Amino acid sequence: MAEQKNHPLLFELLRSFTALAETLNLSRTVERMNSTRQTVRRHINILEELMGEQLFVMVDRQYQLTDAGRRCLREAEDIQARGVAWLNGEAGHIGGLFHIAKEEPGGWCYYLQQHPISEIWTGKTELLKQGIKCWSAAEGRIADKAFDPIRDNLMVFRKTAEDWICTAVGSQSSYATWYGWRWESSSIGRAVPALPGGAAHAVQLSQPFEDIRATRGLRYDHVHTYMNRGEDSVPEPISFKRLLLGCRYPDDSFAMASMVVRSYDLQIEGLSQDRIETMPENQVMEDYFTGDRQ
Repeated sequence: MAEQKNHPLLFELLRSFTALAETLNLSRTVERMNSTRQTVRRHINILEELMGEQLFVMVDRQYQLTDAGRRCLREAEDIQARGVAWLNGEAGHIGGLFHIAKEEPGGWCYYLQQHPISEIWTGKTELLKQGIKCWSAAEGRIADKAFDPIRDNLMVFRKTAEDWICTAVGSQSSYATWYGWRWESSSIGRAVPALPGGAAHAVQLSQPFEDIRATRGLRYDHVHTYMNRGEDSVPEPISFKRLLLGCRYPDDSFAMASMVVRSYDLQIEGLSQDRIETMPENQVMEDYFTGDRQ
C-alpha cells in the first residue's frame, strides 16, 4: 500500500492522469492544464510508481491506456469530483445521510438528499413500498418471478472492471418514459457515461451505486437536477425519488436495480419546494401501484 503523504500532490497526479487519458496526447494535455510536458510525465511516473502498475503505453508514438489505466480511470475521475465538491462545500452529510448541493454557471444543478429507508413506509409512493416487498420476496434474485410485478419499472446495472453497464430498462421506468422508446431500446449494454445523462450524471451516480455494491442492501434518495430529453434537447428540470436495491444475477454476481418515481413530494435540505416544482407537471408519475400486471 502506498504511504499516505503529500495529499495536495495527489489531486495534481489525478488531474494529469485523467487529462492525458481523455486526450491521449501530451501536447493537448499540457495546453489544457497550463502545465509542462515534464510535469505531466513526472506526475504519471509518480502515480504508476505509487500504484505499482503501468497506466499508459506508447503505440506508434501515441499514448494508449493499459488495462490497469482503464480500470483506474473512472475511480480517479470520481475522486477528483468528490474532492472538488467537498472543498466547495457542495457535498457532506446531514444526520449521517449523504447530501449534495451543486450549482453551476448556466443554471445546471444537482441536489441529492439521502433518506432513511423507513420513510418509504410512511410515505405516499406505493410503488417504492412494493419494490421493497418484491426485493425481499425474491431474496434479491433479480430473475426471480417475485420481481415480475415491478420489473417494468426497474433499470438494472452490472459493474465491470471499468464501469457500470446497463443490462435492463423497464418499459414503464422513469428512464423509458422520460427519454422515450429510442433510448429505452438502445441503452442495453451501454456504460453509464454513454447514457443520455452523460459524464456529469455518471459522476453523481458513483457514490450511491458503490454504497449499495458494498452493503448489498437498499438506499433511498430524493434528487433534483436537470437532464436532457434527447440528443438535441435542452436540459429540463427533473425531481424524483430513487430506490436502489442490491440484487443478484442468476450467476450470483452483483446486480444494481434502480426504481425511480418522478414526484413533487421531495424533501432536500437547502432546496425550496418552488425549485422542486419547476419540473413540468405532466412529467410527475402517479404515485400508486395496482399490482395487476402479469
